[in-house]
Amino acid sequence: MLVTGPNGAGKTNLLESLHVGTQGFSPRTRADAQLVRFGRDAARVALRGDRAGAPVELEVTLELGSGKRASLNGARLRAAEQLRGEVATLVFTPDRLVVVKGGPAARRAYFDRVLGRLSPARAGLSAEYGAAVGQRNAALRRVAQGLSSRDALAPWDEQVSRLGAELVEARTETAELLRPGFRERAGELGLAGGELVYEGTVPTTADLEARTDRDLERGTTGLGPHLDDVGILAGDRDLRAFGSQGEQRLAVLALLLGEAELLEERRGVRPLLLLDDVLSELDPERRRILADRLRAGGQALVTSASANALPGEPAQTVTVEQAGDGTSKAA
Repeated sequence: MLVTGPNGAGKTNLLESLHVGTQGFSPRTRADAQLVRFGRDAARVALRGDRAGAPVELEVTLELGSGKRASLNGARLRAAEQLRGEVATLVFTPDRLVVVKGGPAARRAYFDRVLGRLSPARAGLSAEYGAAVGQRNAALRRVAQGLSSRDALAPWDEQVSRLGAELVEARTETAELLRPGFRERAGELGLAGGELVYEGTVPTTADLEARTDRDLERGTTGLGPHLDDVGILAGDRDLRAFGSQGEQRLAVLALLLGEAELLEERRGVRPLLLLDDVLSELDPERRRILADRLRAGGQALVTSASANALPGEPAQTVTVEQAGDGTSKAA
C-alpha cells in the first residue's frame, strides 16, 4: 500500500496509528499523552484483518489519566504491549538510522528488541540483566560510602555474571540468525559485503572481583554486555564511522528486511512492514529493487509525498489530506 499526500497532511500519523494498534505503543514516543489529539481526552485505534487466514481484531484505547487498554479478538489484555507477542510489525522511520549511526546503546537496544521478537521467552533478559547491574552499582556506592562491606557485592557479582552470560549467548545467537538475511538483502540493495559482528564480554565472577577497586572508584560496573557493541559493516568498513548516510539507510533497510524474513520463518506469518519516507534518498534502481522485494510477500505500507515515488503499480493507494478542522482524512 502506498500512502501519499503533501507534507504535514498526516501520512506519518496513519503509520503511527497502525503501529500503536498492532504493538500497543508508538515508534515515536513512549509518552502516551502525546498520542491524544490536543483538546481531547481520549484516542482509539481499531483494526481488523486476518492472520494466517484467521480473522483478527485489535483495539487500543488511550484515556488521559486512565492509562491504556487493549484487546485482541474482543479479549482484554493485561497490558497493551502484549500485542507484540501476537502481531509482528516492523517499522522504518528516518530516525531509525540511529541504529547504524548512533552510539552502542542504540545498537544494543535494537538487537535486544530483535531477540525479544524471535524468542519471546527471553524478551525480558536484557532488562533483568540491567536490573542486576543497577543493584550491583548501588551496592558499590554503599561500600564506597562505608555503609556496607565488600562481602555485599558477592551475590550481585554472581547475578551479573549469570545473567550476563545468558545475554551474551542470546545476542550472539540473534546476530548469527540475522547475519545471512542482512548480508543478502544488503547486497541486493547495492551494499556489498554486509556483515554483523558482535563480540560479547561475559562478566565472570572472577573478573568482576578483580576489578572491584576500579568499580568502587567509579561507582559503576565496568565490565559486561551493557557495554558491548555490534559492528554493522560493509566489507571492512564500519558504517557508523565510514558509511555515507545513503549506505546507513540501506543498512537499516537490510536489517529490517532480513528480520522480516526471519520472523516469517519462525512464526509462519510475514510481519507488517511500515516504511515512512523510505524512498526519499534512494535512487530509482534501488527504489525498484525495494518495491520488488516488498511485493514478494507480506503486507507493507509505504509513505511518500509523491504518488510516483514507488516503481510499479501498488496494490492500493491511499491519499491523505488535511481537513479544514486540522484533522487528516484518507481517500
